[in-house]
Amino acid sequence: MELRRRVLAYVTRGEGPDQQLLVYTERDHPEAGAQVPGGTIDRGELLMDALYREIEEETGISKNDLVLVGKLAKNTFFPRHRDRKYERNIFQLEYTGQGPEEWEHTVTGNGKDRGNVLRLHWVPVDHVPELAGKQDMALDAL
Repeated sequence: MELRRRVLAYVTRGEGPDQQLLVYTERDHPEAGAQVPGGTIDRGELLMDALYREIEEETGISKNDLVLVGKLAKNTFFPRHRDRKYERNIFQLEYTGQGPEEWEHTVTGNGKDRGNVLRLHWVPVDHVPELAGKQDMALDAL
């Protein structure tokens, strides 16, 4: 069975009760729900390189504006409708830049989501909406 390795980024800013999480919705497909940056690790790509690449492709945030806090979780799941298993690696990174409260970003890179316009914004960690695809499974670790 094929294994697809993925990364997921909980990009946060602030501390304690003021901590916020970066989430997005797709401008042209809001029904896809709220999500956080992440994606597939390319064949031969290092885990951390994939993490920073996905964040930059989906948000425009550079590695220079992020501090790795740590790895929060790793799990494997087996979707019923696919003949493959997925490994998900979830990390927390602290945003140290001075970006806006909300912005739109067009996805770059070579993935199938290239060209999608994402609407990004910060939400309080204790008021994060349900995230699509069980992306919220490690929020308790923040």
